This record gives sequence, structure tokens and C-alpha cells, in this order.
Amino acid sequence: MLRHLFDGLAGKLPGQCAVCRAWPAQPVCESCLARFGQPQPRCCRCALPVPAGVAECGRCLREPPPFGACHAAVGYGYPWSALITQFKFHGQPGWARTFAALMRGAPGVQAAIGQADLVVPMPLSRERLAERGFNQALLLARALDERKARPDVLLRIRHTPAQTALDRRARLANVAGAFAVEPSLAAGLRARRVVLVDDVMTSGASLFGAATALRRAGVAVAAAVVLARTDLPA
Repeated sequence: MLRHLFDGLAGKLPGQCAVCRAWPAQPVCESCLARFGQPQPRCCRCALPVPAGVAECGRCLREPPPFGACHAAVGYGYPWSALITQFKFHGQPGWARTFAALMRGAPGVQAAIGQADLVVPMPLSRERLAERGFNQALLLARALDERKARPDVLLRIRHTPAQTALDRRARLANVAGAFAVEPSLAAGLRARRVVLVDDVMTSGASLFGAATALRRAGVAVAAAVVLARTDLPA
């Protein structure tokens, strides 16, 4: 199941594993991948963990998300949360290739990317982009499929406060109206199959807002693909 990840890391010079510090190793060694990177049963619509044999969680049955499927590579816990923090907030964009390889190895991701017309990263506001210096979702999208990655499709038209301290309802309200499709591209996007890409999914509010904006423009949002998913509903 992790073969895609090993293949994606092939050709890189060996170094020290960022998790167990084994040397020589790839950025995350095979032992740590086997221990911390194994897929688990997840809701097919929102990627929350579910018991084996359950396809869809109760919330998604009651309130279906605005995309057809959602795939997550790992849970947002040790060691991935710390590595993602390094990636996003400590100027380490080189992690994008490793994380994208991990995402490609998750069930459903390769098929979703292959069937999509476009791979669209979640956009950052100008303020957030200035803080970080790069859009981590864009780096992941390009590493997943350089040819299909389209950062010009979706716009973040309103800067919003950080969502960390907000509950799910407040998060949904916080991002309402924050996304829009690039007007000059809208006509050519109708009925195109899009996969949305982000690094972390907590409540899903941002992904839901982006998917809703795309659907209102006539875009078919086939799936969302994220690196990590929090394991408890927010």
C-alpha cells in the first residue's frame, strides 16, 4: 500500500529520517511510514475515521458535502502534524514532494487525480501568502500532477481570521463568501471535473466554501484530496 510513496521518494539522496532520526534514510524512513502511514477506514465523503465496513458517516448522510468524495492520506497527529507545521510555517517547501507521494499512496487518490480535468489548490489570501511566502496547497497540487494543477481557477476574495479557535458553525460562517471562480475563466470551466487539494482538513469549512463557489459556476467538483484529516469532528 505504501509502494507509491517509496517510488515517489526514489532518487533522492539519503539523509536522516525526520521522525526516528535513522541514518541514512529518506525524509521519512520505510519503518516510520509502515508505522505511521498506514491507511485507515474513512468516510468516503468527508474522510473522518469510521469503523471498518462503514462507507459514510452519519453527518454526511444527513448533510452531504458539496463534493463527491474526500480522500485523506493520514490523520492529523504524530508525527505528521509537526512535519506539516515545519512545511507551512518554517519555510520548508521541499516537503511538498514527500507529502504528495504519501497522498498518492492513499486509497482513491490516484484514481481521483487521474479522472480529473483540473487539480485546483485551495487559494490563500494575499495577507496569508505574504506571511508564508508560498501556498502549500499549490505546491502539493503541482507535486500531485504538474500538468493539471491550476492555481488561477479559484480566488480567495476575502481575508478571514484564523479558524483555530472557532467551532464548526463559526468556521462555516467565517469563510462564507470568501471564495470565487476567476470570472474570465468561468465559461470554459463549466462541467469540468475538478479535484480540490489542501494540506489539512479540520471541519471542512474552507473546502466546503471553495467547492460551493465552484459548483455555483457550473464546475463539477469530483473530490477533495488532503494530506491530513483531524480524527474528531470539529
